[in-house]
Amino acid sequence: MTNVAVVGAQWGDEGKGKIVDWLSVRADVVVRFQGGHNAGHTLVVDGRTYKLSLLPSGVVRGKLSIIGNGVVIDPWALLEEIERLRSQGVPVTTENLRIAENAPLILPLHGELDRAREQARAEMREGTGRIGTTGRGIGPAYEDKVARRAIRVADLADRDVLEAKIAELLLHHNALRRGLGIPEVDPAALRDSLLAIAPKILPFAEPVWMRLAELKRAGRRILFEGAQGAMLDVDHGTYPFVTSSNTLAAQAALGAGVGPDTVGYVLGICKAYTTRVGAGPFPTELDDETGRKLGERGREFGTVTGRRRRCGWFDAVLVRQAVKLGGIDGLALTKLDVLDGFDTIKLCTAYSLGGQLLHHLPAGMRAQANVRPVYEELDGWRESTRGARSFAELPANAVKFVKRLEELVECPVALLSTSPDRDDTILVHDPFAD
Repeated sequence: MTNVAVVGAQWGDEGKGKIVDWLSVRADVVVRFQGGHNAGHTLVVDGRTYKLSLLPSGVVRGKLSIIGNGVVIDPWALLEEIERLRSQGVPVTTENLRIAENAPLILPLHGELDRAREQARAEMREGTGRIGTTGRGIGPAYEDKVARRAIRVADLADRDVLEAKIAELLLHHNALRRGLGIPEVDPAALRDSLLAIAPKILPFAEPVWMRLAELKRAGRRILFEGAQGAMLDVDHGTYPFVTSSNTLAAQAALGAGVGPDTVGYVLGICKAYTTRVGAGPFPTELDDETGRKLGERGREFGTVTGRRRRCGWFDAVLVRQAVKLGGIDGLALTKLDVLDGFDTIKLCTAYSLGGQLLHHLPAGMRAQANVRPVYEELDGWRESTRGARSFAELPANAVKFVKRLEELVECPVALLSTSPDRDDTILVHDPFAD
């Protein structure tokens, strides 16, 4: 048996929550390894809906759940999420939730800076304008991490260290706030708020890398749960319209504190069409009735922000790029049922740019904005695929669509999801079996 990393193969919101929930039954532990509470997973378990942002999806199934050091943690948001799950009857305790003691914290000042800078971008006459951030402080928190001024979970246990680190942090942030015309942060007030929350957070903290090493040695199956998607990766995504962390499977090792050999099988999640939230290039976007139809059928609203997602046809160029960049071994294809009833369905097979044919998304910002999709058209199907649990239950044209998609992205489909219900899943290849 192997360990499995689950990552998004598009721009996030691909349905990772359901797939992780489905796989968690086979796993012993589930680990979040990057991102923050800007990412949302929706689980439907026995007809009940659970919305998660920071907590690994396995917590709903009672699995040992770990938040790794690659995650930036808003401690107040985390406690609120824990209490919400408890109110739904899900026990979240120090026995089934552990947090990396070296994980950086998101503070209120990070969200304030995030929103102030996004507003400043919107008011600029020149430049890129809004990036499309959720305004929850993820980017500024990661900035502080790499600048070596972040406050980490372990710092909550030492008042003297905490005060010194706050002083260092505010030397930078208060200067920024003066420039943006927002009030400076009072160090004593920030210290007191952190000391007040410390007793509620510290009992969950430990060197999780040690626990994971023990679990690996004992042969336990580990499921690494990513957030966002490959095209939001800070290095390989549609920069600068990206998140502030690495979203590819390679980050699972660094963000959890394990060796790269621990990761094992990489499962990429993608929809049978394409969606994106926020600003940035989107070659196959449909700003028409078809796009609205996809959004309505797929209920395309962000789990965390509630923002309407932009919708378009499946982009095989992007997913193929994600497969190669992320070392994806197999795909979990979700929301096939949303395509039911279309007379024809389009697949983007290449891009056109200035008379050139491209088979990848270029890195240049202007080039990304100007590429145009080259489509291949397939016959649709009238029959319903919703709830199908075997290929035999799928219409012939739906099977043809899946097979052609596999050819274009150069990766096999391992799982096929036909509704939000976890049992409405066609298993082609068990990722844990490798």
